[in-house]
Amino acid sequence: MSTTLKTTSPALAVTGLAKRFGPRTAFADLSFQVDQGEVFGFLGPNGAGKTTTVRTLGTLIAPSEGSATVAGLPLTPENGIEIRKRISLMPESPGLYLRLTVAENLRFFAGLHELTDVKERIDRALRAVNLTDRADDPCRSLSKGLRQRVGLARALLNDPSVLFLDEPTSGLDPVSAREVHELIDGLRRRGVTIFLTTHRLAEAERLCDRVAILNTTLRTIGRPDELRDQLFSKTLGIRTSRPLADPAAVFDGLPGVESWQTDDSGGYVLAVTDPDLAAPAATRALVAADADVLSLSQSHHSLEDVYLQLIDTDGETAS
Repeated sequence: MSTTLKTTSPALAVTGLAKRFGPRTAFADLSFQVDQGEVFGFLGPNGAGKTTTVRTLGTLIAPSEGSATVAGLPLTPENGIEIRKRISLMPESPGLYLRLTVAENLRFFAGLHELTDVKERIDRALRAVNLTDRADDPCRSLSKGLRQRVGLARALLNDPSVLFLDEPTSGLDPVSAREVHELIDGLRRRGVTIFLTTHRLAEAERLCDRVAILNTTLRTIGRPDELRDQLFSKTLGIRTSRPLADPAAVFDGLPGVESWQTDDSGGYVLAVTDPDLAAPAATRALVAADADVLSLSQSHHSLEDVYLQLIDTDGETAS
């Protein structure tokens, strides 16, 4: 995954944004920026405000307070039409007319946007999603995965600089989901900024340069590896064929090792400040102690671990 981002003005800049429906708060006090060419993941449980945020930034509903800049323009009612020319939004359900063919659907939506060069745009969008050979097929004959690709083609008709994808792989089988991932990678290479909401945390970890975790308010934001380092201490796991006669003599005082303990399987867990420093030192100490080492590995927390830690914390705070 590429993490090289453009240094020009941000594609999205959000400050203190909130949306309320009467007494209910959909989201509040959102502040973040998304760089041009970035794939930005927006994660959170059901009801956290993800889709409402997308609809707000996509000019479909007005915010209750705060401000934002979308594709270089302030998010105001008078800028709505111009913003919609620069962005696209693909909802979880692409909303196709199933009795129409793929090409007929795309011509219809191109007409709604009053686009010119319609044939060229449709051909280009179909090539981008690898559906040129299905242009004349009725959408009702397509699998859900293929319909999602048609939805992506629809979203690409206006050559958006910012593309909002709301759960684009929801309900897809692994092969279809992988095809969507490859399309997102291709859009990244073209410099399209992608704002991605998803429940698939492995998907976010694979695709996204940075992620934000939302639970009505913004809980955290950063690169997945940064978030792991912030929330979890670094550890080394060690397994030996026999218990060490004096583990304290082996582990105490090793460079980069803060503390150690045995685990439930009879192995050892070392809390370390720097795995690259601690691992060689621990290896040498184990060899010197004549230990038969079965494995020595650094712990790896996933984005799912980060997500669950934050959401569980929210649940404990609310209870």
